[in-house]
Amino acid sequence: MSDRALHKRIRADISERIRSGAWPPGHKIPAEHELMVEYGCSRMTVNKALAPLAETGLIVRRRKAGSFVSRPRIHSVVLDIPDIAAEVTARGEPYGYELLSGRARTANARDVAELGLDRPVEVLALRCLHRASGRPFALEERLINLAAVPQARGVDFAKAAPGGWLLSHVPWTEAEHRISAANVPKATAAVLGVEPTAACLVLERQTWRGEDRITHVRLVFPGEAYDLVARFSPQGAPA
Repeated sequence: MSDRALHKRIRADISERIRSGAWPPGHKIPAEHELMVEYGCSRMTVNKALAPLAETGLIVRRRKAGSFVSRPRIHSVVLDIPDIAAEVTARGEPYGYELLSGRARTANARDVAELGLDRPVEVLALRCLHRASGRPFALEERLINLAAVPQARGVDFAKAAPGGWLLSHVPWTEAEHRISAANVPKATAAVLGVEPTAACLVLERQTWRGEDRITHVRLVFPGEAYDLVARFSPQGAPA
């Protein structure tokens, strides 16, 4: 096998292990000398395989420490949204979850736009209700790109909330949040147990793994159920 073909094979093998979840975020990738032995190649060939993975954000290379599967990076200096189950439990309230609907289908025009795709792919469309102390806490509408996360097809999301499952099983490299306030449709208000005129917090989040679009989620919270809190100092101020 030529050097050019071999470094592509090494890159593809490492990429597949990351994308499948076999190597989760923070996992240490075998050292360069171990990869040289495994593939019977030179250090230059290994470097040619790893460099593009670092450039796309799938791995991070640390001098003297080695290479690791990237941990999430969020497009916000003041906001991080944890797993809803962990958030509710941290408040000292019992957490509840219900899958309202879920099916795999070919992405429609709206799905393609929300995921930022250039063509229709198969997606898993999920609608879930999260509860805190028995009361509606958030309505979740999520699309999972099955072309990027095929293993999601076999998960029983009636038992596992998709957000928590994705965080623990699917490595991702970047996220973007969009936050707004809205009066929601009557059907959504009924599920959340609020009046249609009540203010709700709407959070939309999109995640990537390198260039792959992983998921788009829209979370609707009753206005009184969720706070966004940030504490920060003016740039350049003393710590």
